[in-house]
Amino acid sequence: MNSVWTFAAALIAFAVAALLGKWMVPFLHRINFGQTIRDVGPSWHRKKNGTPTMGGFLFILGIGAAVAVCLPLYLGRTGPSPANSRMRTLVLSGFLMACGFGLIGFFDDYIKVVKKRNLGLTVRQKLVLQFAVAGAYLFTLHRAGAGTGTLIPFFGGVDPGPWYWVISLLGIVGMVNAVNFTDGIDGLNASVTFFAAAAFLVIAGILKMVPVGILAAAAAGGCLGFLVWNFNPAKVFMGDTGSLFLGGLVCAFGFAVNVPVLILPVGIVYLCEIGSVVLQVAYFKATHGKRLFKMSPIHHHFELCGWSEVKICFVFSAVTAFFGAVSVLLVYYGI
Repeated sequence: MNSVWTFAAALIAFAVAALLGKWMVPFLHRINFGQTIRDVGPSWHRKKNGTPTMGGFLFILGIGAAVAVCLPLYLGRTGPSPANSRMRTLVLSGFLMACGFGLIGFFDDYIKVVKKRNLGLTVRQKLVLQFAVAGAYLFTLHRAGAGTGTLIPFFGGVDPGPWYWVISLLGIVGMVNAVNFTDGIDGLNASVTFFAAAAFLVIAGILKMVPVGILAAAAAGGCLGFLVWNFNPAKVFMGDTGSLFLGGLVCAFGFAVNVPVLILPVGIVYLCEIGSVVLQVAYFKATHGKRLFKMSPIHHHFELCGWSEVKICFVFSAVTAFFGAVSVLLVYYGI
């Protein structure tokens, strides 16, 4: 019976995201909300100049609709209980955190569109706002009774003490930006995040956390619905509105199941993306102008090696699916 709710959430999110695109994509065209392609990217990306951005609203609204319908219905059928109250707080606070990051992305996208250049908020402005959103989320968890203890597969409960909040704050902001770096070619971020959400959907099922499963299923369905419009050749980009939202959502999954360390293997592609940027900058400075990769983030490196955008999406998604399966096994046998 519990699988009915997750299936319904995935279906609603997919339908809303896919159908809403029939109105939103032409609307974004009419108001000239087109992306200005960066000159530092691959030269052939310039043909995408003018493609509508802020398409992340498609899956944000789809996921929101799915959660708004399925979560109350599930909780209503199972009745009030401390466990249900806690699950509701975890799901809603996680979704609101993701929306907070999405709002930061919206401000960034809006500035880019209005200025007609690929510069938005400054790095400092983004970080201040991102730390504020992540801090508010962790404060909400603390107020809801969450402690500093966390689970690590095969190690059991671990309690880092107050350092838990510091590590969590830095980890959330870091992962959100890692997901943001993954958005650079048609369909990549949505397809990778689909498999990340699918992994947490299975994990939530193993741990019998149906409300978290509803959110994860909605995220997977919303990403698929968005891919109807974003798969190569993309008719709309998610923009920072969408990529920062997805980053917050991926983090919310890990904290909701109380195994945030799983964000690392499930998000291996995101980490490789941001890691390639850090390594490229460090190597460039250390060698006075030499490059470790042909271009970073690393998906552009593979583009310049001759890989098509579709091939990159397939390979990166397969890597995510593999490490997602590993994470599922870690939970099944280690918790």
